[in-house]
Amino acid sequence: MEAISKLKDANNSGKYICVGLDTDPKKLPVHLSSSSNPILEFNQRIIESTKDLAAAYKLNLAFYESQGTLGFENLTQTLSLIPNNILIIADGKRGDIGNTSNLYARSIFDHFNFDASTLNPFMGKDSVEPFLDYKDKLNFILVLTSNPGSADFQKQKLNTRIFISGSIKENS
Repeated sequence: MEAISKLKDANNSGKYICVGLDTDPKKLPVHLSSSSNPILEFNQRIIESTKDLAAAYKLNLAFYESQGTLGFENLTQTLSLIPNNILIIADGKRGDIGNTSNLYARSIFDHFNFDASTLNPFMGKDSVEPFLDYKDKLNFILVLTSNPGSADFQKQKLNTRIFISGSIKENS
């Protein structure tokens, strides 16, 4: 099923909630510490409790990648717990040069089979194009973020001369 169809079906059924599985081992309930895999146990309980209400699940890849091999195993096992009709978002805010971006897109969409990704377009159109080439997937592209440090770059007013399509324009 195409990603947009999953989202439309969920919305048509009155489901609008996106459940974040940004599972931080330091913030897990104490009673799960005796589990053989507290992260997977936590994710399983969250999915079981929300699968009838959720329009999507968003997994922040940093929480899994930072755990190395175990993190990738937890990511894969968590993905297998999510029902096939629910949209799954890879939250990695990827956006690198073309060949690296191609590999990120292949990892997210071909290997892990996510339905959607989050992208950072800072490096230009070619950094997001490999993701956009997957016509049956969705991509959420950063434009403006709400974190306090966003003003460091995103809200700067610059008095510069910029080169656009063969001409120089004043920018202020």
